[in-house]
This record gives sequence, C-alpha cells and structure tokens, in this order.
Amino acid sequence: MREPGEGDRDRRPRGTLSAAARGARVPGAHPHRRRRDRLGATDQERRLKPDRTTDDRIEDLLRRHAPQVLGALVRRYGHFDPAEDSVQEALIAAAGQWPEDGIPDNPRGWLIRVASRRLTDRLRSDEARRRREETAAALTPADAFVAQPPGEGPSGLGRAPSEDDTLTLLFLCCHPALSPAAQIALTLRAVGGLTTAEIARAHLVPEATMAQRISRAKRTVRGTQFRQPGAQDRDQRLAAALQVLYLIFNEGYTATAGPDLHRTDLAREAIRLTRAVRRLLPREGRVTGLLALMVLTEARTPARTGPDGELIPLDEQDRGRWDRDAIAEGTALAEEALAQGPAGDYQLQAAIAALHDEAERAEDTDWPQILALYDLLVTRTPDPAAALGRAVAVAMVHGPRAGLTAVDALAGAVEPPYRLDAVRGHLLERAGDPAAARTAYLAAADATLSEPEARYLRMRAGRLSD
Repeated sequence: MREPGEGDRDRRPRGTLSAAARGARVPGAHPHRRRRDRLGATDQERRLKPDRTTDDRIEDLLRRHAPQVLGALVRRYGHFDPAEDSVQEALIAAAGQWPEDGIPDNPRGWLIRVASRRLTDRLRSDEARRRREETAAALTPADAFVAQPPGEGPSGLGRAPSEDDTLTLLFLCCHPALSPAAQIALTLRAVGGLTTAEIARAHLVPEATMAQRISRAKRTVRGTQFRQPGAQDRDQRLAAALQVLYLIFNEGYTATAGPDLHRTDLAREAIRLTRAVRRLLPREGRVTGLLALMVLTEARTPARTGPDGELIPLDEQDRGRWDRDAIAEGTALAEEALAQGPAGDYQLQAAIAALHDEAERAEDTDWPQILALYDLLVTRTPDPAAALGRAVAVAMVHGPRAGLTAVDALAGAVEPPYRLDAVRGHLLERAGDPAAARTAYLAAADATLSEPEARYLRMRAGRLSD
C-alpha cells in the first residue's frame, strides 16, 4: 500500500508506536410506527422531506446485517444461491418499509424472518404439492432456533440466532477452490452486500461478465458444508480471507485502471469488513494489524490528489490534510497488533505506515527504522512489493545508487511491472541521471492502466526534458 510513483517516500512518525518500533523489539418486529403528527402543514412537509440521518442509519444497518442474515439462512437451509436471492429480497423490502414504518426493534430478526419466508416459498414453488410437503418437513431443524422462527412468537419480535455467521460466510467465499478474482467478487457480493453492477463497475468489467464470475463461484462452493474450518485448516483459510480483504482495499486505495486514483467505495468496504472480522477475532494479531494498516493508509487520502484529480506523491502532500483521528486510531491498533503475538506481514506493514504517518514533514521520516522493519518483512514474506518498498528505504538511507541495485535485483518479479519502472525513474532522477529517469518514467506511463498515474509519470518525464 504505497503511494504510486514515489514509492515509500513518507514522513517519520513520532509517538508511542515510534518508540516501540524503534526499539526493534518486534516479536516473532414487530416494526413500530413513528407517530404521525397531524398538527399542521409544516410538520407534514417535514415528514415528506427525506430524512438523511434515518436513511443513512438504515443503509448502515442493512449492510451490517446482510452477511449475518445470509449466514443464518445458509447454515439453516443450505442452498447458497437461492438463500442469497431471498436475502436480497428481504433487504429490498426493508429499504421500502423501514423509512415509513420505522426501524424494527430487532432488525436482524426481521430480516431473517422475511428472508426465511421468501426462501421457503421459493423452494416450495419448485416442487409439486407432495414434494412441497416433504421439503417443508426437511427444512424443519430440531434445534430451538427453528422451534420458534426468528421474528415470530407471542411478542412478534422473536429472536435471531446468537451466533454471528459473518466469519463462516467469509471463509466460504474464500474457499481455496476459487481463484483470487472469484474470491474477491463473491466476498463483495455475499459479505459486502454490493450488487453485481457495483462490483462490475469497481473492476471495470461488463456486468454480464461479473455475473458469470459470481455464478461460477457459487457453483464451485455449492454443497460445501457451512461451518468454520477445522483447527488444521483455520490459519490457512484466515490468511486467505485477510488477503482478499487486503486486495480489495488495495484496489480501492490505488485503482489499477480507469480515470480515478481512489475508489472510495471499495476502500471503505474493505475497512468495514475488516472491522467486522476483528469484532469476531479481537485477539488475532493479523486481523488487528491489517485493520491498522488500512486505517493508517486511508488517513492520507484527502491529500493524495489535487484539485483536478492529479496525483500528489507522498513526500509532496499537505500533511495538514491527513486525517489525524484516523492516524491516532491506526497507531493504537498497530501497537495492539504488535503486542498480540509474533509480528507478521500486516503488523510490520502497519508499523511502517505508522512511522510514515506520524512524521510531520517528509524530511522527518525515520528511514533507518523503516528499513529495519522492511528487513524483517522481506524475511517473512515472498511478496515482491515488500522488496520494492525495501529498495526505496535502502535508497533513502544509503543513497539512490544502492537503491537502484536493489531495484535491479527485482527485475521480472514485481507485478504490475510498471511500478518497478516508476521507482527506477524516481531513483535515477535522485541519482542525477535525467535521461535514464525520463525513459523509465515514460515506460511506466505507457504500461499503467491508471489514468492519474500515467499523467503523473508523464509530467515527471516532461519536467526532465526541459
């Protein structure tokens, strides 16, 4: 998660994490109706005027509960695909009814009740009358959850299952039989609650193409038992799930293609989902570290682009525009992550991000400490992106020629390859070789599909030709 073009040129953090990192001791319904005021036209007009606060609250509730509702239905009935369709119908019903009738006292129970009815109706409609009765009997579990279905009972409120199935659903969407692209798409659809059209727009592909990708993913996981993996598989599956969230955030923070540098919807969705995982696994250092990394990186967003959408590299950003509340939260999370066990990839990357974010000026950046953290990181991960970040840190500590040597050692290993040329151009410029720097910048500009990055790289090349 680096600023494009300038690599990891950032500032130096000060604060409690800086002290910790510098020590290099990084360890291995019933729905209730709102009262209707009949006292005058002014109140009536107020009721007709959209209440954005209520609408936003409803949207947040639906996003938060959608994966829990889907998980409850898949756990109870199986049938992932029709279960998801039924959940979508329940969400549409809620979006239409709740603004008028009010938010239910038990919104999750309301959604599960409505979605369960839609699903049973859907399944029963596929069978003849005799088969319908057999299906209804087969759908009746023996446990107490179904003995009194959610949303029903004497009070009309019923109850929702006490277990939050979000994590189980995330593991299902990140099934090892799926490709990374399919895992991302299915996670955004089932856990994130995004529509197929929204996911297609985020990935710059036709909606029909994305629909086929999601359908194939659903067919692949069809019949998979809806449960968390066993102890022997859990770490691997959690790692895959966190990698999917990491990739979603990266695509949102620096889009690989298209006219926009930043896709706010994807970045925020990745953070929201990671927060949800952390609520379920609060003592898992990898999860805390990933959330810290996302929050610290996203905190720079307000200063990353200029008035016309042009890219502003990290060392030239107005740090007064960075989100200081987010930096404080991210730094605290990074400290907590380092204390939750041996430092892994996400914890180390979060520590590096915190050191950048805490620096008040670019020249204050603690590059020696960042290099020390990168040295640890590259011994723990084969990710070439980490090695490229280390090459920038080497250049900042030992000079651009040393950095170029480290960059050249990565030839053919970095994806997408234009990032290697962008960093090489920057280091060649610092080394006093403008002609070679210009060539590298133009090669990177020709290779990237991101329009803001291409404009920035051509601007750097044009400046060297003056």
